[in-house]
Amino acid sequence: MSSTSPAPASLADLVSPPADSAMRRSDFVFGCGTSSYQIEGAVHDDGRLESIWDRFSKTPGKVLRGETGDVACDHYHRLEEDLDIIQRLGVDAYRFSIAWPRVMDEAGRPNARGIDFYKRLLDGLGQRGIRAFVTLYHWDLPQHLEDRGGWLNRETAWRFADYADLMSRQLAGHGDVAAWTTHNEPWCAAYLGYGDGHHAPGLKSTRWAAQAMHHLLLGHGLALPALRANAPQAQHGIVVNMAPGYADSDTAADRDAAYLFETFQNRWALDPLLKGEYPAALWRYWKGSEPLVLDGDMDIIRRPIDYLGINFYSRAVLRSTGPDTVDWVRRDGVERTTMDWEVYPQGMQDLFEALKAEYANLPPIYVTENGMSSADEVQAGTVDDVQRQSYIKRHFAACSRAMHNGVDVRGYFIWSLMDNFEWAFGYERRFGLVHVDFETQKRTLKRSALAYADFLRERAAG
Repeated sequence: MSSTSPAPASLADLVSPPADSAMRRSDFVFGCGTSSYQIEGAVHDDGRLESIWDRFSKTPGKVLRGETGDVACDHYHRLEEDLDIIQRLGVDAYRFSIAWPRVMDEAGRPNARGIDFYKRLLDGLGQRGIRAFVTLYHWDLPQHLEDRGGWLNRETAWRFADYADLMSRQLAGHGDVAAWTTHNEPWCAAYLGYGDGHHAPGLKSTRWAAQAMHHLLLGHGLALPALRANAPQAQHGIVVNMAPGYADSDTAADRDAAYLFETFQNRWALDPLLKGEYPAALWRYWKGSEPLVLDGDMDIIRRPIDYLGINFYSRAVLRSTGPDTVDWVRRDGVERTTMDWEVYPQGMQDLFEALKAEYANLPPIYVTENGMSSADEVQAGTVDDVQRQSYIKRHFAACSRAMHNGVDVRGYFIWSLMDNFEWAFGYERRFGLVHVDFETQKRTLKRSALAYADFLRERAAG
């Protein structure tokens, strides 16, 4: 909003979807999300084991300014305060992840002290009338499993299934778990972790990335039967990060570059999950990187899911630089976030409608992450994050248009509840609805959070 923009009729108008949007239905789920390593801290408390991010973040040169998640938002010790903030927002649901190293020992036995934290979290949500969307894996693999090969080791997929079975049994009867998610963004875990080394464990090989992805997806499929048996009342699915690709020009070569990008970014995960096969074009892009796939693997991976979570942030513009090669184009003069990602809400509508056209068996969609980083500061006790307010409103509108055109979207989670440890960028990039002073741990609701809460109150009032 510029200084000459008219004042909104209410604070809610800063972020709310259009008046005729299907997002305003009473059964549409609005929420916010976090992940364990990004907020919990307490990395040595109550028997928690080392994770790959503990090891990676302490490796010189891997994280901006050498920052770690040792303390993060100290959520482990500030649970009640944070639950009250979630309640103040008025969201229908809260999406969070379990720290695998916190709940099991090296022999796979339950760690009761760590599990108790998640029982208290779920009970606290339930007491406040907030549903839970529980993610099992948001990248913090126990280091002892990485020492045996991590996601390059097929055995890790089976250990993940054991972990899923344990947690869905241990947490039964606590709170209102509306959905279990196996993995958050397997693309990031596989490619950023094993392909380009930007994330833990920091390995660099496209062949390793392809094999890691296969074992991540295999673990997802192996976990589903236990999750369904232990939590039959919940939905069960997976969360993928996706971005539409646009050709830099209308040449056949640039259109093919956009197709190759979408194959790498989107179809690499979705085709195995929904079609039971890897896209052939991926091996044009990554020659000689095909993973080892055993008989029956793809049938396990393509087991039916109840929903597909999609994390959407931006788009990519592509040009061809030769046969089967792609170059990302950085356009000047466009709005960007402090992550240097272009703000392009229309990409959400385009992506969702393209998925509906491409996959006849596309499950219902939840927007499980959407948000932006900005250089937020507390001034006179407030944080007026103008760009985030506009970002949310425009993406709500894009989602609404896709729903109007027949895409089955059931819910929308803003990323994130609070500023936190943003992986390789440390604490510099702020995505939160709630500002966190990492020196004092003081939480301050930004104006986007206040507007979101006002919209949700107005919606609840009918």
